[in-house]
Amino acid sequence: MDLFSEELARIIVLSLGVSLSATALAAIFGLPLGVGLAIWRFPGRRLIVFAANALLGLPPVVVGLALYLLLSRSGPLGFLALLFTPTAMVLAQAILALPIVTALAHRSAADLWAGFGDALMDLGASRWRAVPVLIGMGRVHMVTAVLAGFGRTVSEVGAILIVGGNIAGYTRTMTTAIALETSKGDLPLALGLGLVLIGLSTLVSAVAFVLAERAAPSQGVH
Repeated sequence: MDLFSEELARIIVLSLGVSLSATALAAIFGLPLGVGLAIWRFPGRRLIVFAANALLGLPPVVVGLALYLLLSRSGPLGFLALLFTPTAMVLAQAILALPIVTALAHRSAADLWAGFGDALMDLGASRWRAVPVLIGMGRVHMVTAVLAGFGRTVSEVGAILIVGGNIAGYTRTMTTAIALETSKGDLPLALGLGLVLIGLSTLVSAVAFVLAERAAPSQGVH
């Protein structure tokens, strides 16, 4: 595989597309959930917070196996025909990133709610309206939570290998290509792909963090 081949371009585009889509899903659900856990008190809340933190190290192969069983032809969701597709890979990565985004968003929101919750309530804001307000107030930390989720998705191999199948030109990403080339003994190509992966993930993270800091110059980084 030539480092500048059309196939490599497809691999890079697919890798970024899958990882960014999965991170977006995790952020859409994880940020409001994390903030909501900081605002509301209800039975089972502590268990959810504990679960989010306990699943920070969720084994990717376990997620991949669970999704495989769900999406296989004999599984309950087999009729969707999602197995060995990029969509299945997005779902696997989103599941892995969700606990990270939720746990980090909760920690940030809990501090903000403790400091500004009473003031928001005195100003007439409902708890529902306080959710986007706290996300905005802690946007730098929220972006950090999302970037941590992105770091998990873009580096993932095990889960997407199981549910994606590493099909050339369709579900092969940079991480699965690195694993394949390493197993074939093509270490220079594997290292080259690794450098490309590091460069792209660093660029995405740096751009997102700089934009967040510019949007909230008074917050700084803590």
